[in-house]
Amino acid sequence: MLNYNGNLVAFEDVKITPDNRAYKYGDSVFETIKVINGKLVFWEEHYFRLMASMRMLRMKIPMNFTLEFLQDEILKTVLVNTKNNSRVRLCITRKDGGFYTPTTNEIDYLIESREITFTTKDNYKVDLFKDFYLYSGHLSTIKTNNKLIHTLASIFAKENDLDNCILLNERKGIVEVTNATLFLIKGNTIKTPLLSEGCLKGIAREKVINIIESNNDYDIEETVISPFEIQKADEVFITNSIMGIQPITNYRKKTFSTDISKKLAMSLNVLELTSK
Repeated sequence: MLNYNGNLVAFEDVKITPDNRAYKYGDSVFETIKVINGKLVFWEEHYFRLMASMRMLRMKIPMNFTLEFLQDEILKTVLVNTKNNSRVRLCITRKDGGFYTPTTNEIDYLIESREITFTTKDNYKVDLFKDFYLYSGHLSTIKTNNKLIHTLASIFAKENDLDNCILLNERKGIVEVTNATLFLIKGNTIKTPLLSEGCLKGIAREKVINIIESNNDYDIEETVISPFEIQKADEVFITNSIMGIQPITNYRKKTFSTDISKKLAMSLNVLELTSK
């Protein structure tokens, strides 16, 4: 069952018109939220990022779109789909109509909930995707439905027996992978791309940065990262709200250790379970 504007409907009963703006123009933003034992993990952070994204896209935020209202709508959807841990996608779309210029800035929302099936892999292989580049503007930092480069990179990964691909910006700096933000470890320094490089303003990214900042053994740097630095790294890992932390083990002929990545993953898991 899906939640469409507060109404629970079967998948097959959801009708998208030819004027749907997410379908026609990618005029939509979304959040992907983990639900564990009936609790929305880092929900407050997701909510405020969603509100900021809607404002950036000049969408009209309904008066009833409070943190509590959307939380209740999500849990209502989770309850009818699965009792287990869930991944929820909350999609906000400008209402139908218009060409590039919309007829209104009012919105529709769609919530879908599925059981989490992701498990961390012991071996995880990546390479660069160089066919197309992500633009390093502020629009790249929010979760819009414009994900064509991520789709093409995912196809490239599948065709080349890779688990993921590293995306580059127009200056050929590292941005992220197709579905997660990226961190490099070299000695006691942990680096991640600046938001101005075009990477998503990830919730898990923010939490990992906070964990590292509270650990006196490591220094965190948000900086410009060259692809050449991957070869020199001791460890590389990726993170998003569903997977937590996934260590990368292989990049071309390089094999990485995973000790620090796994320790950080444990810290993030604890934070997920104990956060309000």
